[in-house]
Amino acid sequence: MDLDAFTDVHREQWDRLEVLTKQRSLDGAEADELVRLYQAVATHLSTVRSVAPDPVLITRLSDVLGRARTRIAGAHEPAWRDVVRFLTVSLPAALYRIRWWTHGVTFAFLVIAVVAGVWVATTPEGLAAMGPPSQREAYVEEAFEAYYDPGVQFATVVWTNNAWIAAQCVGLGITGIWPVYVLFQNAAMIGATGGMMAAYDRLDVFLTLIAPHGLLELTAIFVAGAAGLRIFWTVVDPGPRPRGRAVAEEARALFTVAIGLVLVLAVSGLVEGFVTGSGMAWWLKIIIGAITLAGFWTYTILLGRRAVAAGETGDLSSDHTGDVAPVAG
Repeated sequence: MDLDAFTDVHREQWDRLEVLTKQRSLDGAEADELVRLYQAVATHLSTVRSVAPDPVLITRLSDVLGRARTRIAGAHEPAWRDVVRFLTVSLPAALYRIRWWTHGVTFAFLVIAVVAGVWVATTPEGLAAMGPPSQREAYVEEAFEAYYDPGVQFATVVWTNNAWIAAQCVGLGITGIWPVYVLFQNAAMIGATGGMMAAYDRLDVFLTLIAPHGLLELTAIFVAGAAGLRIFWTVVDPGPRPRGRAVAEEARALFTVAIGLVLVLAVSGLVEGFVTGSGMAWWLKIIIGAITLAGFWTYTILLGRRAVAAGETGDLSSDHTGDVAPVAG
């Protein structure tokens, strides 16, 4: 098929359909014309895809048809099946694909935290860096425990703060700098705080107050950092795909992670708001934290493995992303 000739013959119909989709109001005859043109252009798109798959033309016709479909059928209302698909396919696929990045970030975080904690706990210089003695004692004896004030307001503040940090790690991950900065800063701060508590023989208090919510909360931050760094690495090494396409696909898929982590951090926020500072036995608090973490990884591995095996990445469907040029390799 001569694509140029095909385009010349049908361009007027395509242009007319585009005009009708942008028109504020349609009378009866124009509405009928819109439907007829939609059917005709859908046939044209099918022909182009099967005979002469030009990506530019396919993208244009897909875009026009998408807007025409919306005009004919009305705006798409989010359906429960879309929510279910997000939770059972898209999100676990995206989480599963970056699981090794998450493990790497977790390992690096723990190394930094342990080094910072040992330095503060075992050296005068490290302990002095945490502030004057009176300030350190007040924090260790009162402020650290007092921070965990049970209640809805505390849980909400914790949730929104952590969700914002996670969103920044993913959104600014393409820089390759921001996730590293956020993760390093948090690792050093948590490790140093633990080291100071250990220096005052209060390490048990630190661990029992951090562990219930921290197991899931920190994992969520690790996942966010992993997602951001994965986007950055796609810029460095896009593989066989064109760099722009590779980054777009990975960014769309991994922003799924940012949305999902809002839910994950809501769970850890509830634990921090209602379990960590409660009067429960310390062992029960830690069991609750361990159960939430186990639930997260069970969800990621079981549903994620199945979704990835079916070809899912967490990206939008082709109906929303449009067509792309095929790539060899």
